[in-house]
Formats: sequence, structure tokens, C-alpha cells
Amino acid sequence: VKAETLILEGDPKDMICDAANEMHVDVLVVGSRGHGMIKRALLGSVSDYCAHHVKCPTLIVKPPKESHK
Repeated sequence: VKAETLILEGDPKDMICDAANEMHVDVLVVGSRGHGMIKRALLGSVSDYCAHHVKCPTLIVKPPKESHK
């Protein structure tokens, strides 16, 4: 698997989508912080935005659930 790291300035949603589309990536892997529906609706979700605006498949990785003690 070939992976690349970029450091860009600007709106993360736009920068990630622009870079993925310009580089013709095969798949975009982004993380999710696991915000609830209300927070996601108010603040927006970078991963959700990318999933709808890149030309390639998007894999959204959610954080692990906290273990019950």
C-alpha cells in the first residue's frame, strides 16, 4: 500500500478533497471523532463532506468504543 502524508493550509474539507481529486487516489481514508448527530449537524463533519465530494471511494474509520470496566 502506497500512502502519502501532506501538510496543507486552509479549510480541511476543501484541502482534503482537492488533494484527493488532484492526485487521483484509489481510496481516501479519513478518521471520525464520533460526534453525535446534533453536533455533526451544527459543526459539520469533514469525513462526511469528503465522502460526498471526492471522486474515489472513502473509508471512514471510527474511534474504538470505550471498554466497560
